[in-house]
Amino acid sequence: MSRSAAIGTLVPDDCMSFSIQRKRTRPVRVGNIQVGGGAPITVQSMTNTPTRDVDATVKQIRRLEKAGCELVRVAVPDRPAAAAITEIRRRVQIPVIADVHFDHRLAIAAAEAGADGLRINPGNIGGKTKVRAVVDAARERGLAIRVGVNAGSLEKDLLHRYGGVTAEAMVESALRHVRQLEEMNFTDIKVSLKASDVPRTLAAYRLLSTRSDVPLHVGVTEAGGLFAGIVKSSLGIGMLLSEGIGDTLRVSLTRDPVEEVRVGYEILRALGIRRRGPEIISCPTCGRCQIDLFAIVEEVEAALLFEKQPCKIAIMGCVVNGPGEAREADVGVAGGDGKGVLFRKGKVVRSVPQDRLAAVLLEEIRSLKEKGAFDSEDDPPERNPVQ
Repeated sequence: MSRSAAIGTLVPDDCMSFSIQRKRTRPVRVGNIQVGGGAPITVQSMTNTPTRDVDATVKQIRRLEKAGCELVRVAVPDRPAAAAITEIRRRVQIPVIADVHFDHRLAIAAAEAGADGLRINPGNIGGKTKVRAVVDAARERGLAIRVGVNAGSLEKDLLHRYGGVTAEAMVESALRHVRQLEEMNFTDIKVSLKASDVPRTLAAYRLLSTRSDVPLHVGVTEAGGLFAGIVKSSLGIGMLLSEGIGDTLRVSLTRDPVEEVRVGYEILRALGIRRRGPEIISCPTCGRCQIDLFAIVEEVEAALLFEKQPCKIAIMGCVVNGPGEAREADVGVAGGDGKGVLFRKGKVVRSVPQDRLAAVLLEEIRSLKEKGAFDSEDDPPERNPVQ
């Protein structure tokens, strides 16, 4: 991966005609992570455990950490949830953001309990006095605030003025709240503008990006289950990132949140922005395939779920074309009739019994990793610049 002199322009080495010029935004800090200001785009998620259940929440956050999650949000619907943040924060490594609605006292309690950031919607947190109290608590502790605008909870006056939930109404809501915080001399602000459909989400982020330099948290909200959620998120987040819009992202899936992190990194990888963990290349199978390729791919994916070093792995169903088609892979296997082959960089290394293909491939990957044959993760969070 090579970088141009422009801030945030990333140019894949094998595709020099393609580059992404990121929109320059102001830097804010969430714990030890910088968001915006040219820092690497971070991947985040949200727990789905009851926050008051400290053990369950910590267990899930640790799994998210292993998957590469760099920021995590927890719901704070009541006082016990706010109080639990103290112990949760003590037992995990990544910054914890408190997600609060309706009751400004919960945002203050979460800040006092040690949250690294706050996510609020000033439109439902209360009047100016209550918002100021939250801002004062955040300022005192050096916390950033995300203004989270959601298509499902816009202010009534904006719905009337714009004739419904439009991208323009969402942007006006965001700017209104940003101005309110800035008038209180608070500028450590991030913004999200989420709708459950891709076109409106794209339009809103594109418009806000031209009207403010606040860092943007991008995502498509309530995207759905595995298939609909991945498609919507890949299109919405991917198109915005390809246009240089976005400083941190969350993929929303009705699934284990670890899956959200995996998809987030795959989006970044597909655009040549960041690389983390293995990239698995596999054929869709056809009538020539004589092995259970699906099972092999699933076994390898599961075994490498928490691997962070980038490498390219090919799992092919045809020994005739497999190695040639995957010649750019670091290592791979291609199946045949009762046996297959192990190959590196498209060159056959040795023949392997069919029932040993997955095991041999994983052994080879571990061996190459121990020899330092794979690259390091691109732009890990500890390299985020401090400004």
